[in-house]
Amino acid sequence: MTCDLVFFLGGYDLEMVTIRELLEKEAAGCFHDKLLSWSAKASAYLPEIVQALEQGRRPVLIELVNDLEEPLKSDPRLIHVDHHGSQRGLNARTALHQVFVLLGLPASRWTRWYDLVSVNDWAYLPGLMEFGATKEEIEDVRRRDRAAQGVTPEEEAGAIRAIERAEYRFGGRLIVVRIASHRTSPVTDRLEPLRPGLGAENVFIVSPGEVNFSGEGWLVLGLAARFPGGWMGGALPLRGYWGSVEAGEEDVLEYLKEALTSRRPTNGRGTDS
Repeated sequence: MTCDLVFFLGGYDLEMVTIRELLEKEAAGCFHDKLLSWSAKASAYLPEIVQALEQGRRPVLIELVNDLEEPLKSDPRLIHVDHHGSQRGLNARTALHQVFVLLGLPASRWTRWYDLVSVNDWAYLPGLMEFGATKEEIEDVRRRDRAAQGVTPEEEAGAIRAIERAEYRFGGRLIVVRIASHRTSPVTDRLEPLRPGLGAENVFIVSPGEVNFSGEGWLVLGLAARFPGGWMGGALPLRGYWGSVEAGEEDVLEYLKEALTSRRPTNGRGTDS
């Protein structure tokens, strides 16, 4: 087939795996996949991107950080597909939606599974519950997502042990978990506040050389403003996530303490302290 568009796949999660499966059906031979991890960069595909442009084709960068050098970085022929960072938000189309549209597929081809994958990616467990996903669907989506991210049985077991040692702060409005891995989903999946059992409105995860926060949107936006240069996404401004390799644990905790103890909760969970 003629590849007017050439797709370049970013870091792996369930949505990226689903995008690959869609491209295998609808655009076989028109995509490149180097099985990259989160925070993947466009430069990983530099030779292939240049080749596509030389052939008169348009590169589609799917959730890839544009670290290309000028003038390639600003080339108007590049198509950026993402719904995180500057392209985040409640009304933003997910990457799966955007690829589906770029392929020119009719709405009748969109499936419930695509809905589940999309909602999971931008609104996580609260979004899946609001969407009306069954318990079995939610468990299946989250299991497949963790597998796509490369979560190992050891990381699953480590998350359980870390949660047992978790610290609740500020009247229960924040839970602090320390893990030995960079993959946070085994922790957040088990601490989601809308599920029975352990939970907190906000979760702060500390791992080697990295910190991550998941919770109320106003805190996510505040962290991004206080500690620029990290990453964020989710169903903002309601809920979302933020992370950084530069912000220090104590500095982030100080900010969260200041924020949470100066603003009374609006959903009845926890109290100021």
